[in-house]
Amino acid sequence: MVPIALVAASSVLMWAAFPPIGFGPLAFVAPVPLFLAVRMVERPVHAISLGFGWGAAFFGLLLNWLMVLGFVAWFPLAIVMGAFTAGFAFVIWIFRLWPAWRWWLIAVGGWMAMEFIRGRFPFGGFPWGDIGYPAAGLPGAIGSVQWIGPSGWSVLAVAFAAGVALVIENHRNWRMAVDAGSIIVLLIIGGALFAPTPSAQVWRTAIVQGGSPCPQTRCQNENQRIFEQHLELTKSIPEGTVEFVVWPENSTGTPYEPENNDAVRGAIAEQARRLDAYFLVSGTRIDGEDNFYNVNILYSPDGVKVGEYLKRHPVPFGEYVPLRGLFDFVPQLDRVPRDMIRGTEAVVFPTEQGGLGSVISFEGSFARSMRSTAKAGAQAMVVTTNTSSYGKSPATDQAIGMVKVNAAAIGLDTVYASITGKSTFIEGNGTVGETTEQLEELVLYGSIQYNADVPTVWVRFGDWLAILAMIGAAAALATPGTRAPDSASIGERGSGGFAPSR
Repeated sequence: MVPIALVAASSVLMWAAFPPIGFGPLAFVAPVPLFLAVRMVERPVHAISLGFGWGAAFFGLLLNWLMVLGFVAWFPLAIVMGAFTAGFAFVIWIFRLWPAWRWWLIAVGGWMAMEFIRGRFPFGGFPWGDIGYPAAGLPGAIGSVQWIGPSGWSVLAVAFAAGVALVIENHRNWRMAVDAGSIIVLLIIGGALFAPTPSAQVWRTAIVQGGSPCPQTRCQNENQRIFEQHLELTKSIPEGTVEFVVWPENSTGTPYEPENNDAVRGAIAEQARRLDAYFLVSGTRIDGEDNFYNVNILYSPDGVKVGEYLKRHPVPFGEYVPLRGLFDFVPQLDRVPRDMIRGTEAVVFPTEQGGLGSVISFEGSFARSMRSTAKAGAQAMVVTTNTSSYGKSPATDQAIGMVKVNAAAIGLDTVYASITGKSTFIEGNGTVGETTEQLEELVLYGSIQYNADVPTVWVRFGDWLAILAMIGAAAALATPGTRAPDSASIGERGSGGFAPSR
């Protein structure tokens, strides 16, 4: 019963590190009970069961807001996430009797391999729940994410937690926990002293959070009403007060979208000219019977289209149905009658102030999506999103928590515009500004500053620390030498620690 209790405590602690509680320091200690539990059991099936239970419980709690879409949306995802942690638990159990330093390297590199794979497979991956996000969200830590990225903070959090687990077993293993803790402290100090600071043109900006007449459902003339609500709010913006206006995801939609509707395009162009401001509009455009586009379009202050960005990473079972023929028996998928056509590349819009990048909704949670846009030359960012399907839930706070870390990693001021809330402005150092309430309908005023400096270390070199951690695990597996348990890995009865059950 002790291992089960430890796993239950670990999953709850990890959940509490994320919104709605959001106590980030827990990310550094939440894995400790999981590690102890896995190292205590004698049979592989028990280790696998503990790992699966941890993942299913943690993600089940973290993603409880998916229940508004039905059990069929929440349950399979929790099970798949549990399968990943089951595999990880099995790996660290196999090597639990190896020398402590080897097991520590395998645990850290194994966790990073798990996050790496889970962020890409299946169906493009799912980064929700990566431990680096609450760890990197701490003051100071978020300033250093420009060097090591969100994945780098996953490395450090797991390295510290694995070290603590070894110290609890035997105090002679203090080195791994102390070394990881020292690096964490140094990075927090460095991030606080040398956080990214944009260094170019400031843009006075307005986010038009126009809302939806029927959140969490569908209603008659919905696209028309959403467009009209955003247009009316935009008309309330005084002339000469802003240089950039953002409409969030799904603020336009067929047939009320600017590419194929002259009246809609004309109304948007008129407001751009009236305000003498750039205008980014996000919406969907149907393409035939089976497909659609999710697109951000930028207009110049003259009302002329500058260009458009097509969303590259659709939401599985939300914006497309993988293997659609196999899932015809699921009635809820009737809500997704068309599949999104993916964009193929990052787009940076040229403006008088510099390069403006954008991603759409789900993409903002993927650090690699924002990094690719920064690498393409973006000097400021926009994330347009729509959380109306989830009502008042932690989904939007969790998304903002991930976007702010990703924004700090690329060092760019970011507009986070949501159709139903929350919307906010995020500085390039990860500071979150004034934020709307969910389901509010209003114009949020703020500013973003372009960054003309060289790209951050993480933009240039990517997940280098995570890669090193995985290489370290491989080296620990391949290094010649004794692989028998020693007193430091098992723990000695007289050492003041406790020995795992054998």
